Amino acid sequence: MATVFITGSTDGLGRAAAESLLGGGHRVVLHARSADRAASIGDLASRAAGIVAGDLSNAADVRSIASQVNAIGRMDAIIHNAGVYAQQSRGSTPEGHAGVLAINTLAPYMLTALIERPGRLVYLSSGLHRGGEGSLTDLDWTKRTWDPAKAYAESKLHAVALAFALARRWPNVLSNAVDPGWVRTKMGGPSAPVDIETGRRTQAWLAVSDDPAARVSSRYWHHLRQEQPAREAADREFQDLLVAKLGELTGVALPPD
Repeated sequence: MATVFITGSTDGLGRAAAESLLGGGHRVVLHARSADRAASIGDLASRAAGIVAGDLSNAADVRSIASQVNAIGRMDAIIHNAGVYAQQSRGSTPEGHAGVLAINTLAPYMLTALIERPGRLVYLSSGLHRGGEGSLTDLDWTKRTWDPAKAYAESKLHAVALAFALARRWPNVLSNAVDPGWVRTKMGGPSAPVDIETGRRTQAWLAVSDDPAARVSSRYWHHLRQEQPAREAADREFQDLLVAKLGELTGVALPPD
């Protein structure tokens, strides 16, 4: 029985993964954007090992989420599931960051650094990450004209690169990235071709399975199969530069091995 923390687990793929893991006898720590949202998830709350609340676009809340998780105890696995899709404007978080960057990139980086190290890390990405090349030249969109699709693609490239960077830095942690596909969720819409069961399966499997095929690291997955990610995601120089820039933007450093 594993204990798994899942960000963004009150609906969509996060909730589907949580329900699947609970059904398999595992302990799941849920995450909601707010206390009100946490109070609205029904019987899932009573089955969970804990619920933490906080807005991933707010650095103070992200730090609070990490503290709440650490107070529950060490996680065996963490699924960084939460994310936002193409936002029509850059927006501005309390720290002045672009909203997509804050939620999809900065928050998982901070949580990785601040939560007690688990045995497994899973980062949700997208096949669209292949359109995110060159993202480090203006990471926070302070110079470029805002492009919603490009900003999203960049954030998902960051997810893969971060997963691979952690696999190198922390060799005792299994760290992987997953493309769940275009899934029929609130974000994906009713016309998406992938059902939610298929969309949640790979990340849940990587988080807890004793199958030798799941006990690997630094891989990019799509529907239980390994695929080749974008060239930059696998480039060590890109990974290291990304980690350095995220440390500068957040003021949080990754612990050493």
